[in-house]
Amino acid sequence: MDLKRTGALLGLAALTTVGLAACSDNNAGSGDQAAQQVADAECGGKAALKASGASSQNNAMTVFANSYAMSCEGQTLDYNSNGSGAGVKEFIGGQTDFGGSDSPLKDEEYTQAEQRCEGEAWNLPAVFGPIAVAYNLEGAEVAMSGETLAKIFNGEITKWNDEAIAAENEGVELPDQDITVIFRSDESGTTDNFQKYLEAASNGAWTQEAGKTFNGGIGEGAKGNEGVSAAVAQTPGTITYTEWSYAKSQDLGMVKVITPADAEGVALDAETAGKTIDSAKLKNEGSNDLVIDTSSFYVPEAGGAYPILMPTYEIVCSQYSDPETAEAVKSFLKIAVSEDVQGQLEGEGYIPVPDAFRDKLTGAIDAIQ
Repeated sequence: MDLKRTGALLGLAALTTVGLAACSDNNAGSGDQAAQQVADAECGGKAALKASGASSQNNAMTVFANSYAMSCEGQTLDYNSNGSGAGVKEFIGGQTDFGGSDSPLKDEEYTQAEQRCEGEAWNLPAVFGPIAVAYNLEGAEVAMSGETLAKIFNGEITKWNDEAIAAENEGVELPDQDITVIFRSDESGTTDNFQKYLEAASNGAWTQEAGKTFNGGIGEGAKGNEGVSAAVAQTPGTITYTEWSYAKSQDLGMVKVITPADAEGVALDAETAGKTIDSAKLKNEGSNDLVIDTSSFYVPEAGGAYPILMPTYEIVCSQYSDPETAEAVKSFLKIAVSEDVQGQLEGEGYIPVPDAFRDKLTGAIDAIQ
């Protein structure tokens, strides 16, 4: 079974007032159609921006780029959905104007980024995407705890009718069928965030640590959210972790995640994910480097909060060597985080930036030089 998939390449051309020109090889939702013109947009800087990175935000980036081109005549974004690892490397290497990553920069990456920037590099979370634990199992809706999920993804549990799964799903008919884990073969912030959840919520069952590379040691790899979701859709008995919009577009089953506050499990939807975002805290209050402390997400105290939620960061220079690039990046990001444009995201499987957080984002964007 060949589960490799190529990443999506999003190329956006200049738009007229009549319509949009956009394409993506593997868009999961209707992002290539959605857009919102921002009437009071502050447009400026160079005409063509280039960015790359997390595939989890690909559909959101399509909405942002379409809205940017509608709001700022003659200005476009070319976003390559090639994964968080590539996005960080290409930004640090000066190949792109900003990068997209599901994990903030590491210490050594901050140091490397400062060499291409005129100052610090900042992580700005413009997209919030829930991670679905998606599966292909006919006729069964299942709930699982973090401990059970950890044991599936590290190979301790290998059958769908295992006692641990059955105990968490009384009355559900579970088949005597092998579980096949599908994991991200590329470096991925989605992988990093999912493994951080397993570390935090598994009562010690996950000992493989986190990171952008899958550390479970089992299963079959596929590239990108596009690849893993398509592989699960094609193969009964499989399970994966993927960004919500891809699970929805493939009509996959999604695990209800059991938390200390919800023994029956919490289904993933906009309301349950929104409760999680409301609890967001920054690691460095008062800084324009807006890294979110996700530790409180994974074991929520509040009932009805879906625990596996991932902020995706736009990684920017605090000061660019080229003022034209700085102005264009600021213009694009202010449009992207605006209330009207964020309001387009729920249909694409994302959770709009909360109002209280928007002020912090716009303040940081305004500070880019």
